[in-house]
Amino acid sequence: MRHFFSIYLLFLGFSGTAQGLSCYWQQHVDYTMEVDMDVKNYRYMGTQKLVYTNNSPDTLNKVFYHLYFNAFQPGSQMDVRSRTISDPDNRVGDRISKLSPEEIGYLKVSSLQQDGKKTTYQTVGTILEVQLAKPILPGAKTTFSMDFNGQVPVQIRRSGRNNEEGIALSMTQWYPKMAEYDFEGWHADPYIGREFHGVWGDFDVKITIDKDYVIGGSGYLQNGNEIGYNYQDEGVKVKRKGKNLTWHFIAPKVHDFAWAADPDYIHDKLVAADGTILNFFYQNDPKIIENWKKLQPATEKLLLFYNKHIGPYPWKQYSVIQGGDGGMEYAMATLITGERKLGSLIGVTAHEFAHSWFQQLLATNENKNEWMDEGFTTYISMLAENQLHENPVENPFERTYKGYVYLTNSGKEQPMTTHADRYEYNQAYGLSAYSKGAVFLAQLGYIIGEENLAKTLNRYYDDWKFKHPTPNDFIRVAEKVSGAELDWYLTDFTRTTNTIDYAVKNVSENSGKTTITLERIGRMPMPIDLMITYTDGTKELINIPLQMMRWQKPAVTEAGQDESSANIQRITKEDWAWAYPTYEHTIDRPNSAIEQIEIDASGRMADVNRENNRWKN
Repeated sequence: MRHFFSIYLLFLGFSGTAQGLSCYWQQHVDYTMEVDMDVKNYRYMGTQKLVYTNNSPDTLNKVFYHLYFNAFQPGSQMDVRSRTISDPDNRVGDRISKLSPEEIGYLKVSSLQQDGKKTTYQTVGTILEVQLAKPILPGAKTTFSMDFNGQVPVQIRRSGRNNEEGIALSMTQWYPKMAEYDFEGWHADPYIGREFHGVWGDFDVKITIDKDYVIGGSGYLQNGNEIGYNYQDEGVKVKRKGKNLTWHFIAPKVHDFAWAADPDYIHDKLVAADGTILNFFYQNDPKIIENWKKLQPATEKLLLFYNKHIGPYPWKQYSVIQGGDGGMEYAMATLITGERKLGSLIGVTAHEFAHSWFQQLLATNENKNEWMDEGFTTYISMLAENQLHENPVENPFERTYKGYVYLTNSGKEQPMTTHADRYEYNQAYGLSAYSKGAVFLAQLGYIIGEENLAKTLNRYYDDWKFKHPTPNDFIRVAEKVSGAELDWYLTDFTRTTNTIDYAVKNVSENSGKTTITLERIGRMPMPIDLMITYTDGTKELINIPLQMMRWQKPAVTEAGQDESSANIQRITKEDWAWAYPTYEHTIDRPNSAIEQIEIDASGRMADVNRENNRWKN
């Protein structure tokens, strides 16, 4: 770990997990790799030239590489963790422990030089620890030259050979990958089964493989005419020469490179309205072809939705590829299982495609802040799917909120600051990262207004694309857009397991006036929208600001519409300080004039007990 002295603390302004654009830096890598794949024994030989630029203010005396394929061996941390956790992923279970030497995965480094000089290194599980031949000074570049070899494991989790649908090769996290070093130090996390974190850079990759195989993945094919595969023209294949062919790809400004290969791939291409080339690689199987054809125009609609609601997709192409073990995002591509009903096929594509923004472009550290990529992706993909649906619903996040409330009541919840590998239960990880992470955004719309949330997502994209933002970076964008103070929200909702529970405690009448007493039961503070429905059909929306926000929400109704578009009077009352457990609001009408009083009629506040939110006369 790096040590900051006081002069650096003053100059850089770092504190905890905070950073900012004014003092932001990130490392850079340029990969040049050549790999020769033997499709008979699933082994490959490779060379790697890596130019590393140290943009940090620190002198580096060591570096780390990830060797992800080493996880697929009996006795690995992934194997043992899967066999000891109480609710293992059924795709993994005890399968790794039963792999034979010919079925395991591995990555072995046979030589590693730094600027022509030998380095000292050792393999520790899925990490290669490297003592440098010479330090890398701040602002300096160095070149690593490596020979490596690997074996593709039987398909178990994300990567592998011969998945359940018969895809020959799902090549993800397949190469020695430089670990990220940032303002928090090195992130050389062992691969135990969760997520990834990588260094931004450019990739130049050549893959030599049997001539009958078709490859799809990250990057732009450079030599389609040379290998007899016109990659840019509806997947037209022509007669090829020789036993093997070398496919040459270039992927600019990415932090990963993935590919898949199969001799039976169909390749379709669709040019979207914004000019992006959408590629689709799937098996020539009559059972799935119809759905894969229907998927293609839906993917274009998803692209245009994300372009508008997040920001423009920056690369020239994106590929949806049948492979893997479910759905997983990679640079410029996703691998998904393809034998699905159409709704499921579109749904998994919607989610993984959204990861092209929330992870491949806004590249949070998934091991430490998994909720930022999974939760934000869940939020935006659910919005997109709802818009594409023939019968959209008013609240597409209802099930997501229920998932979060179930988690809070399960007794298994851990703070969202928990490292992705350190959750006691897989289910708790999933509900925290996906459901609670999505609720974080949806509820933020309740707190600052839907219009401000939409502007926040657009500005977050503008400020942090091609970078590694943290939770604090995101909430600071929301503060700048809205003008509200929001540190309390980030703190309570993501760093604690405090819950929201507000209640209508009492309704009393005195001298023709009605006094409503509200109560805060949960420890987490929130601003309150109180909807009062009168017996004459009129409504009032009472906004009670949260004192620590130092801000008032724009006029909205429970549906998030302008007040003027719905016949609802909006009233802003005095703010409610968190330490006071109750709050009173008096109405100049008798009790008999009131039909109903409800806290958060929109359902967008994540109240864990909504039964006490409503009073009916």
